[in-house]
Amino acid sequence: MDYPVNISQLLTILRGLLAEPSRRPDDPWQRVIFKLCAPASGASDSAIADVAIALDGVKSLAKDDELRNEVRTILQRSAAKPDRVIVPGGNAYCIERGMVSTQAPLQNEIALVTGAAGAIGAGICRGLLAKGAHVAAADLAREALDDLVRELNPTAPGRIMGVPMDVTDAASVAVGFDAVAEAWGGVDIVVVNAGIAMVAPLVELDMEAFRRLERVNVEGTLLTLAEAGRYLCRQATGGDMILVSTKNVFAPGAQFGAYSATKAAAHQLARIASLELASFDIRVNMVAPDAVFSDGKRKSGLWAEVGPSRMKARGLDEKGLEDYYRNRNLLKARVTPDHVANAVLFFATRQTPTTGATIPVDGGLPDATPR
Repeated sequence: MDYPVNISQLLTILRGLLAEPSRRPDDPWQRVIFKLCAPASGASDSAIADVAIALDGVKSLAKDDELRNEVRTILQRSAAKPDRVIVPGGNAYCIERGMVSTQAPLQNEIALVTGAAGAIGAGICRGLLAKGAHVAAADLAREALDDLVRELNPTAPGRIMGVPMDVTDAASVAVGFDAVAEAWGGVDIVVVNAGIAMVAPLVELDMEAFRRLERVNVEGTLLTLAEAGRYLCRQATGGDMILVSTKNVFAPGAQFGAYSATKAAAHQLARIASLELASFDIRVNMVAPDAVFSDGKRKSGLWAEVGPSRMKARGLDEKGLEDYYRNRNLLKARVTPDHVANAVLFFATRQTPTTGATIPVDGGLPDATPR
């Protein structure tokens, strides 16, 4: 039985099949990028057109393996590597190929970052772009998301897009991943960064407020990890997931129970994902920052929520609170979004054969050292 064609499914499978061996043991595939372009035409494009016409005739078989076999057969019949393909519905995609370099180790890799419009998310997006990746910045805050894309696009034209996404809604998450696949062909790196916080002692904790954190921090993490796993398995070229966790998983704070508990659940989900997905060469790791207040003029949403009560409790202003947290870590370091991005990039660029691990980004807090 034939089903309506799912373009994102087709492109993701095709992108995986067009990846070539990279001779890099830690990252064995050299990937391609799809970009919408004009359809092929003319005698000089005959070999390309044969591939394009064949793909235009594909009928989705619903199951990934069946569709993969059909597309693989079409590619094997081609006399040349396609430079563009036409998918059902008539859209044409040009195929961009490029080699990684020391300056651009993530060339032709596609990253999706949730919670991208916040301070940490913006820093991560900037770091990924600097390493050559195409970046889909996903967030529910549309105005802040648009501002981020406008800010970053001049330094990476054509490599940054905004994706409205509500991580608590499975349909919204699926639509967001589909939008990235239909724009560029798939996804290779997923940074799970969306999260919210609140301050309240346990004896005063409002259950509906707690459930709001649970929906974003736990269910949002689960839905994002699950959809990322489905996409990366469909593409069949491995991939990386990085959860932005928190030092509160290892050293929870008083009056911070809702945040600490829900982020601990998210952290555990990522660890389980590392167990379940390792056989597909999908690595899942965590970074655990502390006291990241801002990214330039972009304030941290967490500290906008937490800061006022912390300042009141300690009799400090905003600068005094930042100094307090800086001085409590061993290195007396101000932790920035760029520091968090560097830890994410360590995993995304596969510097070591590591999965299920956590990098603290906190200036050194002995009570928060992963155990």
